[in-house]
Amino acid sequence: MKVDLEQHLARLSEIFAARGDYIQTLKFVQQMAGNVIVQLSGLPVWREVTTELTDLADQTGYVEYYRWLSYLLLFILDLVICLVACLGLARRSRCLLVSMLCCGVLGLFLSWTSLAADSAAAVGTSDFCSAPDTFILNITEGQIRTEVTRYYLYCSQSRSSPFQQALTVFQRSLTTMQIQVAGLLQFAMPLFPTAEKDLLGIQLLLNSSESSLHQLTAMLDCRGLHKDYLDALAGICYDGIEGLLYLGLFSLLAALAFSTMICAGPRAWKHFTTRDRDYDDIDSDDPFNPQARRIAAHNPPRGQLRSFCSYSSGLGSQTSLQPPAQTISNAPVSEYMNQAMLFGGNPRYENVPLIGRGSPPPTYSPSMRATYLSVADEHLRHYGNEFPA
Repeated sequence: MKVDLEQHLARLSEIFAARGDYIQTLKFVQQMAGNVIVQLSGLPVWREVTTELTDLADQTGYVEYYRWLSYLLLFILDLVICLVACLGLARRSRCLLVSMLCCGVLGLFLSWTSLAADSAAAVGTSDFCSAPDTFILNITEGQIRTEVTRYYLYCSQSRSSPFQQALTVFQRSLTTMQIQVAGLLQFAMPLFPTAEKDLLGIQLLLNSSESSLHQLTAMLDCRGLHKDYLDALAGICYDGIEGLLYLGLFSLLAALAFSTMICAGPRAWKHFTTRDRDYDDIDSDDPFNPQARRIAAHNPPRGQLRSFCSYSSGLGSQTSLQPPAQTISNAPVSEYMNQAMLFGGNPRYENVPLIGRGSPPPTYSPSMRATYLSVADEHLRHYGNEFPA
């Protein structure tokens, strides 16, 4: 309106200098253009507010990205600490237990820190969500008119648009200018053919201005911005606070878990020490002692002792052991079997001989008794030859 229309009107004034009525039409068109310029200049241009909102959105996205990354790393750290704790308890490793305790203290500190940050963010967001309209009115005071801010915050059908007057004047002025230009094209162009280019240029400019007017009316309407505002409030005050509460709950549970882990660490250490002491009190010659087994694996005995016990079935024991034909007194065994008959009624027969015991042997079947006596005699002869008196 200030550049293109002014140029066209200046050239048309020179062309229509001989016709006063056409000059009056051009002045009227120029007056309508001035009204449009005044109305458009009265529209608020929120450069500062837009810049502040853009910076706030960029900072929020920046903080949110690193917040997500930090919580992901914290979650991975918690999993690693739990795995180290389970591995240390399974292997009974003091080194892993100490590492777990150190990492647990670090995880406990990070958990309480994240819980404090989540609580502060949740409280601040809750304060904003309790009265978001008042907060925005206070922030934009002095930069945007209050009626404009209320128009976008509430967007009710009963509330008129603060831009309605400017847009109405814009529309009426454009319509009047288009009518005047159309009359000049109809009556002045046959008399002044050189004015056709400028008149068509003004008509094209007015048509593009009308299209821009419709776009501006749609942009200034409160419904689109109000919908975005409600979506933002729902995202912050519902999903945002809910997410903060879940993060706070996660941090609280992690802190409790690490506290329990740290408290249980000394008890586990004491349990490991007591267990090792119990192993040290066991006789080193006990074949069921794990330490004795390890020592025996590194220090084999002098002589290879043969096995005197058969762990197979009774039939296998009878067929595998062939007793030599010797006459050995079996009076103690017979006496033991007779006592078993007296107290139990029936003799108890066992298939596995017990050798090397100080107590009398249990009752055997007749065939196993002979086998036991023969093996015992062979055992005595073997040690008698190896260790002579």
